[in-house]
Amino acid sequence: MPLDPKADTVVSALKNTPAFTHGLVRDLRVRWALEEIGRAYRTELYEGMVPRPDDYRRWQPFGQVPAFDDGKVRLFETGAILLYLGEQDERLLPRDPQARADATAWVFAALNSVEPMIMQLARLDIFQAGEAWTREARPSTVAFIEGRLARVTEALGDEEWLAGRFSVADIMMVTVLRNLRSTPIVAGFPRLAAYQARGEARPAFHQALADQIAGLGEPVKLGEPA
Repeated sequence: MPLDPKADTVVSALKNTPAFTHGLVRDLRVRWALEEIGRAYRTELYEGMVPRPDDYRRWQPFGQVPAFDDGKVRLFETGAILLYLGEQDERLLPRDPQARADATAWVFAALNSVEPMIMQLARLDIFQAGEAWTREARPSTVAFIEGRLARVTEALGDEEWLAGRFSVADIMMVTVLRNLRSTPIVAGFPRLAAYQARGEARPAFHQALADQIAGLGEPVKLGEPA
């Protein structure tokens, strides 16, 4: 199991967060990639409901997780971390030029073309729930998400993975889609739902998820100090 308290590679993560975040915090993406290649890592855990210390912001300027340090480079942003790991292991990023370009493009597509509106829906459903205006905003937000998922479904076609074989593109897209787990939206796209299920069935995903949830600890309530 790659999680090793003596490992040189460090990934920052959270502890003591609300229940709705469990299994969704973005360090899952990095953990999953490391599990896929059997690379040992350890975590530095930060309180989920407490602002990060100033020295952490020298590692991750926005105070988010994950941040990554392997003793050679320090990185933040999951897309950058996944591509960095892919450069070191072709199980994550193909060496064929077109497949490599496809995988890279889909990492950015997941982050820039799909995830932002999904996160907008999460804000409407969780943080701004109960506001009168959210009832008006939600249908158009859902419609936009459905339009983007239709394009992803078309691009996937009958293939198992986005870039020919499993890659960092799929780690990114599957974890982005998981943010819709409290809605029926992905189920409305059967091929995409099957794609997500294939990713979540991988042993590396299962281990990464179990380790993340173990580190998060017991859920706390929104607004409750950690």
